[in-house]
Amino acid sequence: MMKNVHLAPEADEDDLYSGYNDYNPTFDTEDLENDPAFQQAVRTSHGRRPPLTAKVPGTSGSRPLATGYGDGVARPMTAVQAAGYTKAASRGSAFDPLGQARGPAPPLETKNEDSPEGKIKQLEKKVNELVEESCIAHSCGDLKLALEKAKDAGRKERALVRQREQTMSPANINLDLTYTVLFNLASQYSGNEMYAEALNTYQVIVKNKMFVNGGMLKVNMANIYLKQRNYSKAIKFYRMALDQIASVHKEMRIKIMQNIGVAFIKTGQYTDAISSFEHIMSTSPNLKAGFNLILCYFATGDREQMKKAFQKLIAVPLEIDDDDKYISQGDDPHTNLLIEAIKNDSLRQMECERKATAEKYIMTAAKLIAPAIETSFAVGYDWCVEIVKASPYVELANDLEINKAITYLRQKDFNQAVETLKMFEKKDSRVKSAAATNLSFLYFLENEFTQASSYADLAVNSDRYNPSALTNKGNTIFVSGDYEKAAEFYKESLRNDSSCTEALYNIGLTYKKLNRLDEALDSFLKLHAILRNSAQVLFQISSIYELMEDPNQAIEWLMQLISVVPTDSHALAKLGELYDNEGDKSQAFQYYYESYRYFPSNIEVIEWLGAYYIDTQFCEKAIHYFERAALIQPSQVKWQLMVASCYRRSGNYQKALDTYKAIHRKFPDNAECLRFLVRLCTDMGLKEIQEYATKLKRVEKLKEIREQRVKSGRDGSARARREGSAGGDPGSITLKGERLSAKLKSLPGTYEPYESSVSKEIDASYLDPLGPQAERPKTALRKKMDEDEFADEELGDDLLPE
Repeated sequence: MMKNVHLAPEADEDDLYSGYNDYNPTFDTEDLENDPAFQQAVRTSHGRRPPLTAKVPGTSGSRPLATGYGDGVARPMTAVQAAGYTKAASRGSAFDPLGQARGPAPPLETKNEDSPEGKIKQLEKKVNELVEESCIAHSCGDLKLALEKAKDAGRKERALVRQREQTMSPANINLDLTYTVLFNLASQYSGNEMYAEALNTYQVIVKNKMFVNGGMLKVNMANIYLKQRNYSKAIKFYRMALDQIASVHKEMRIKIMQNIGVAFIKTGQYTDAISSFEHIMSTSPNLKAGFNLILCYFATGDREQMKKAFQKLIAVPLEIDDDDKYISQGDDPHTNLLIEAIKNDSLRQMECERKATAEKYIMTAAKLIAPAIETSFAVGYDWCVEIVKASPYVELANDLEINKAITYLRQKDFNQAVETLKMFEKKDSRVKSAAATNLSFLYFLENEFTQASSYADLAVNSDRYNPSALTNKGNTIFVSGDYEKAAEFYKESLRNDSSCTEALYNIGLTYKKLNRLDEALDSFLKLHAILRNSAQVLFQISSIYELMEDPNQAIEWLMQLISVVPTDSHALAKLGELYDNEGDKSQAFQYYYESYRYFPSNIEVIEWLGAYYIDTQFCEKAIHYFERAALIQPSQVKWQLMVASCYRRSGNYQKALDTYKAIHRKFPDNAECLRFLVRLCTDMGLKEIQEYATKLKRVEKLKEIREQRVKSGRDGSARARREGSAGGDPGSITLKGERLSAKLKSLPGTYEPYESSVSKEIDASYLDPLGPQAERPKTALRKKMDEDEFADEELGDDLLPE
């Protein structure tokens, strides 16, 4: 008789169901009627069967086996416990497959986390969490935090290895976790540009033979050497990695060979680079390898190979679907809805990016080799255009033609550029619009505004959504003075392309012309948010604040301007003018002096500096500036008179006399010079006094005669012509002196500032082919001379010591 036989096997303590080991049912044949498990087993759907007889060991006869039924139901022919579904379900009893009627199962056995195995698992979990946090921080751009987490993971992983060695056999060490921690640490070192530490960490992985794929990390080591410009070692490690990568990893091998070719280009070994790229183009051609191959042949000057490489680049398949699938071809609403959904999805964007990259490589390669493959760049462009027309990139042929016209522009051959662009007048609308836009720009630069307006109209009619065409049309209207209409075109351009900086700049200038300063300021501030370091935008903002009578803001924006262009003499002079208007002479002098240092030919700056030194009683220093002004404008007598006046003020009367004599020899009919010569000769007791006095009387008599003629109107036109001349004949010089004399009588000792023809303004036009050539605001200060500069009252007898 079998008794107390355990049916369930023993489970180790790691078994998930170890909590059930306490429940070990047994079969007792003597008490089967009271055994609930047995009674549950005999309740089947087989129906009642005749009782079975069996010999019970240890007995002399046979007796029927006991059942759970009192009426002698036979034991069912089954060896396993039923699922629990019986006929009783039809009588309303619940389905109980889990035996819940017997009560809840005993709880799972709780594991002891303080055991060595529990501590190891907890530490291993912490290491994995640190590695994940390091990777997340790196993806978020926080490289420093990523490195700290990687180092922390490395320290905990080493502690984990030591603990495993103490409690388990070395075979139980988790090599995958060690590899992950080391690889992440090396990557974070490389991301933080700690290349030496990264190489050491990679070396630990590569030298450990237990890491099966550790040799592949030599690619990463080669990449670091490439960043360090150690090209020989980079090539060595790339080749070592190539030897350890199986041929089944074709894509990775191609990328490594491409890196080898790039390293050869860096070292100037173009022949070896050509070998690598030729192998790639014959095995698995791609755009980068084809473009690099063209560069290598261009460096070696091989024309025929350049042509062959360009043809190989053109033949690289893009592996993208036709654009026709994004065009609705029926009235099926479901199909149209599907097309709208995929028209701009991520896959479509990826296809567009791939196509744009291919076109960029092809266009750049064509522009590079066109001047080199034939005797002239025009013939080379024609060859490239023919090749492109026979390829899937036929649309690029027109772009190449436009680039050909732009190349003519760079060579200052405007006629050829215009002829090339005029060829597109009968092309499709997109190309026609681009060509007409460039033609409008060309004619606008040549001040042929009628032609510019005509081609701008053609460009707009061909493509109403072309922001460049609309901007050019606005420019042609701007120069005609219709600022309101020009603003409308600029607004339409911005509606089509809100990032069109040319239109935004030009509409700011338009509002400035219309004296709508708030709107102009808003436009330029928006543009400043896009072009942070644009000198033109910064100047315009400063100019508007000046017009709004806010000098503090104007000075602040000019300070930003000179931080961008610290050597702009006109911006420095404008800053000096603002400080002078505010009464800060010291700051004004500093910026005027800086302006003079960078551009010593600005007459207004020279005039201001000379007047500043006269105001501060340093006449000797003012002489230097007025002498430079006399060199710049030798026909203007006022600068030489200023030099002589400075000598007189500083007490050097002999030098002043010599200077006046030199002026008289050059301008013999200048009354002011003669007047000072008479005074100085009188004070110094010189014999020439009578000679100069006679000349002065003659000059004054001629002056009276001319005044009478002017009053009678007989010499009005002649007088105007003489005043317009620059001292070409004695009559005009006399009249100049006469004007100065009259000025002295009305305002003793002052001269009207001279309007210099030298440029004294910052270039405020936006440097773009489509931007208008706006008028440049003045930036230099007009400084008046002292009121007592040439006052006769100062030339008394007390000039010379007794």
